[in-house]
Amino acid sequence: MSSEATVTNDILTTPALELGRRIAAREQSSAEVTGAFLDQIDAVEPAVHAFLAVDRDLALRRAGEVDAQIAAGERLSPLAGVPVAVKDLLCYQGLPTTAASRILEGWMSPYDATVVRRLQAGGLVILGKTNLDEFASGSSTESSGYGPTHNPWDLERIPGGSGGGSAAALAACEAPLAIGTDTGGSIRQPAAMTGTVGVKPTYGGVSRFGIIAMASSLDQCGPCARNAADAAALHQVIAGYDPQDSTSLDRPVPPVRQAAERADVTGMRIGVVRELGGEGYAPGVEARFGEAVAQLEAAGAEVIEVSCPRFEQALATYYLIMPSELSSNLARYDAMRYGLRVGDDGQHSVEQVMRLSRGQGFGAEVKRRIILGTYALSAGYYDAYYGSAQKMRTLIARDFAAAFDQVDALVSPVAPTTAFKLGEKVDDPLAMYMGDLCTIPSNLAGIAAGSFPCGVSPDDGLPVGFQVMAPALGDDQVYRVGAALERLVGPGYDAALSDRAAALPGSLVSMGKDAK
Repeated sequence: MSSEATVTNDILTTPALELGRRIAAREQSSAEVTGAFLDQIDAVEPAVHAFLAVDRDLALRRAGEVDAQIAAGERLSPLAGVPVAVKDLLCYQGLPTTAASRILEGWMSPYDATVVRRLQAGGLVILGKTNLDEFASGSSTESSGYGPTHNPWDLERIPGGSGGGSAAALAACEAPLAIGTDTGGSIRQPAAMTGTVGVKPTYGGVSRFGIIAMASSLDQCGPCARNAADAAALHQVIAGYDPQDSTSLDRPVPPVRQAAERADVTGMRIGVVRELGGEGYAPGVEARFGEAVAQLEAAGAEVIEVSCPRFEQALATYYLIMPSELSSNLARYDAMRYGLRVGDDGQHSVEQVMRLSRGQGFGAEVKRRIILGTYALSAGYYDAYYGSAQKMRTLIARDFAAAFDQVDALVSPVAPTTAFKLGEKVDDPLAMYMGDLCTIPSNLAGIAAGSFPCGVSPDDGLPVGFQVMAPALGDDQVYRVGAALERLVGPGYDAALSDRAAALPGSLVSMGKDAK
């Protein structure tokens, strides 16, 4: 391998915090680091399709500005100069913001989301916008209006959803960091299926201003990375109170970086949720999860089985609340103000233009959810469906509260199975929805939760995710357990992730000992 290729390989497989340290010490420039990831994107995107938009010149110009700031002695975040991929739900003036929907094709936001502003203030370099299920409506990133993303572990499999683009970009070494959003598991499920880390902060812990809404009482933006420490550092950059978001919490950001550095579960009480396992869970998933729990117990944690009986109603509860809020939020896409407009030829009425535009602009899954949500909110059915679901949501939150009276954190698998094949469940929405069984409860309660790798399934050799849940504003507990598990799983797992990236067609990552 040439010296230039060795340097590129080193950049692509190095943790984000280490890249930030090198850039701050001027051992490498942000422009050099950014260029390496842009080259990897060019090389593997035909196979992976993690990105919807990339502007090479814009990213390199921003990297040059950060290098100049560092040279001038300006104090920035520990991640200054490090590239980051951003899910295409976040408004960013530099690139189109489409929510992966044809109804917003080519739309350029006139402002930046608060999270984007905080990334830029911290000195991070935005590489591009990542693919997702249209308006975050899906569990596989197959319902994107611009085609599916492929899992770097097996290009014939899904990367999880809805944030499959952000997770796949990490697993393919196209970015060292990414931003996702999580409404019912859309950060954690893709992390589990790609062998990466993803954390859903406490609801209100990260501003939603400038993020295209799916279900406003459930949506939360959060960090995605290849290890717990990097995710915690990114969390620190984007979190905090924002007066532009009425749901933002005016509370200090939990000490997530210190918790990730501590990575010690000695004396912690960890609860295994009885209802999130058993029938319907793949044997390989349960085997790896059980091993991980045993490792945490051997490391000094007290493990307790906990029952949360209302979790069995969480899926039905979510699939009434989420479509109801989605149908309300998506009513704004009416072809009158912005976005796609079909049939505006003087021969069609306003109502006909709306119908044609929404019919052509929205995909099948979004239409399904709009219809379901509109029905649940309709006169005569509101109390029976949406109102009853909100009551069950309260009971689920009470189950969490009772559990956290007994333990410091709860754990479960992230998903009942590993990544399934593309197209396998696309015609069976109920089977697709079942993939969210483990992740939905924490969104309904607004608590913190994260996914951390715990090895690969012996059934198919695909990644298995380990979910950690903690009380509201207990985000640091999520990182404490996740980072401890990361140390216990061992360094070989990260090498396996790099090897998967190396196996992609055209990848600039090399196999074996040269990959970190």
